[in-house]
Amino acid sequence: LDKMFNSDRIVPTAIEFYDIAGLVKGASKGEGLGNKFLSHIREVAAIVHVVRCFEDDNITHVDGSVSPERDIDTINTELIISDLEMLERKIDKTKKLMKGDKTLQEELDFLLRVQEALSNGQSARTIATNDNEEKILKESNLLSVKPIIYVANVSEDDLLDAGSNPYVKVVKDIAERENAEVVTICAKIEAEIAELDDEEKIQFLQELGLSESGLDKLIKASYHLLGLISFLTAGKPEVRAWTIKKGTKAVKAAGKIHTDIERGFIRAEIISYEDLVRCGSMQAAKEQGLLRLEGKDYEMKDGDVVHFRFNI
Repeated sequence: LDKMFNSDRIVPTAIEFYDIAGLVKGASKGEGLGNKFLSHIREVAAIVHVVRCFEDDNITHVDGSVSPERDIDTINTELIISDLEMLERKIDKTKKLMKGDKTLQEELDFLLRVQEALSNGQSARTIATNDNEEKILKESNLLSVKPIIYVANVSEDDLLDAGSNPYVKVVKDIAERENAEVVTICAKIEAEIAELDDEEKIQFLQELGLSESGLDKLIKASYHLLGLISFLTAGKPEVRAWTIKKGTKAVKAAGKIHTDIERGFIRAEIISYEDLVRCGSMQAAKEQGLLRLEGKDYEMKDGDVVHFRFNI
């Protein structure tokens, strides 16, 4: 799009990853950087848990051996213990409020069910809910309700054939039970890629037989997990990607750019990125009838190239 519109600048979309200090057993009781770690997790939309899936005598594991199941259980257990403490306070508060509002019985029953599940070692995100219960769960601010991506960190030798790594299979089995995402990377290779410019990076990946970096895979998995898509705007001043939730209507997408555009929304002129690139220009796309006029209730699609018409 930059080449097509000869734009003055490119503004890619962004997803932010926060490197949080490692969590140790007893963190929920303040061990290590536990409390600080847990407070940081409250601020994020999802958790990326990097799990060691390789043997190396030169790199000591904090627990003395490699065990993805134990490592995952350690993290999940600390989150659950923290959640149980918070949930206990929430239940007590709800019981007090019930004295003047009997309609809270349904909420209390659900909170008690969540408490039982957590007590049995079940993360809140795995609990089956209806729409109302889902809302209560989201408002509860529990840590174990956050969606999770497990990153299986393998050796260089295992990267191209991670399916044969028994540790990766353990991670995938756990993720399947939790309805979580799994991405396989080699952190050592990622560190090397981070030092290269774009051209060198492409060449390096080709030499390794890889189509994309682990970071690129992680970004895609994060978007999928969080239900995010991107639409694009393009012109001489800039070409920019905007991130929105899947299912967002055109008028709300317009508001992502500016509230005035949402307020004065008239219509959206839309073409898919693939169609536009195939045609080579916006004019050619118009001549082929590929540019569509959509109203405010149009549901945005990933890769839509949009020009919003508005009047205020």
